[in-house]
Amino acid sequence: MARNAPIDLLRGVAILLVLLLHYSLTYRLSKSPLADWFGAGAVRAVVNNGNYGVTMFFVVSGYLITSNTLRRFGSLAAIDVRAFYIMRAARILPPLLLAVLIIVMLGLLGVPSFGNSDGAKNLPASFYFLAVGSVLTFTHNLLMQSVGYFNYCLNIYWSSSVEEVFYLAFPLLCVLARRRWLVVVMCLCAIAVGPIYRHVHADDELVFMYGYAACFDAIAFGCLAALLASVKRPAPQAARWLSAAAALAGPMFAGSRRCAGPAATATSCTCFTSSCWSRCAISCLARRWVPTGNCPRCCSSLQPRPAWPGWWRDTSRNRSTRHCARVSTRPVP
Repeated sequence: MARNAPIDLLRGVAILLVLLLHYSLTYRLSKSPLADWFGAGAVRAVVNNGNYGVTMFFVVSGYLITSNTLRRFGSLAAIDVRAFYIMRAARILPPLLLAVLIIVMLGLLGVPSFGNSDGAKNLPASFYFLAVGSVLTFTHNLLMQSVGYFNYCLNIYWSSSVEEVFYLAFPLLCVLARRRWLVVVMCLCAIAVGPIYRHVHADDELVFMYGYAACFDAIAFGCLAALLASVKRPAPQAARWLSAAAALAGPMFAGSRRCAGPAATATSCTCFTSSCWSRCAISCLARRWVPTGNCPRCCSSLQPRPAWPGWWRDTSRNRSTRHCARVSTRPVP
């Protein structure tokens, strides 16, 4: 599939935030020349919130998995579970296995940050079997909750465990639910449970930050954004208000540290048709995907437009082709 420039931009921002956080944990950027240029307080504010980069990844992941599923299979209920698992495994396992192999080799050679000695621990080399096994079975976050921080480089795979459990559950839930509105309900439940879970476990950082329920709400925001983007777009003025409201809502979620906030906002594109637009995320950048139909004036293909409020309904049954209800005067890039 073609690259998605806005999503790639969000990924780049997320990667930068995470890299700054981990680099600062090792080299203390607040005491580096950056502090002289930007001020120690500003540097600390950026690096200490680098965990939000992971939250952005979760939102983007939910958005892409849902939107790509709709594009490939036409509806969530029509997903091919076997094909979905094969595609995810082919994409994830080769680099994951290579990275884990390198980490274990460097750890056995005694390279700092690669050994099982973080958190004032001195675990034996045999512990790599358990650690690597937890990474490959997507339970590394659970191992960390049991043991604590023990390997700086391996411990970053807690987020991979969260992602992979989502990948395992997503196609099964789509097949079992059969209806789009049921998927929406499950996403809303995840969004409701997340803040409660974090509040209950606020005194335990490893559970508060790395538990499955602590992170699934961010993924659910992305899923809902993709579902909304697939069938409905608000008017331009409403889109601006939604963007402003999302930006203002961000501080309300700051205390949770794992809430997607505005990253799942869906807004506008140059076309007024229901499915040739979507805007995902904090910067409100537009992205297009156009699965079916035909509209010669604004884009090459369109999906049928359901009656409002039908974004949560499965529109795959309506195969009739419709043209745009209205065409923007702005040129299509």
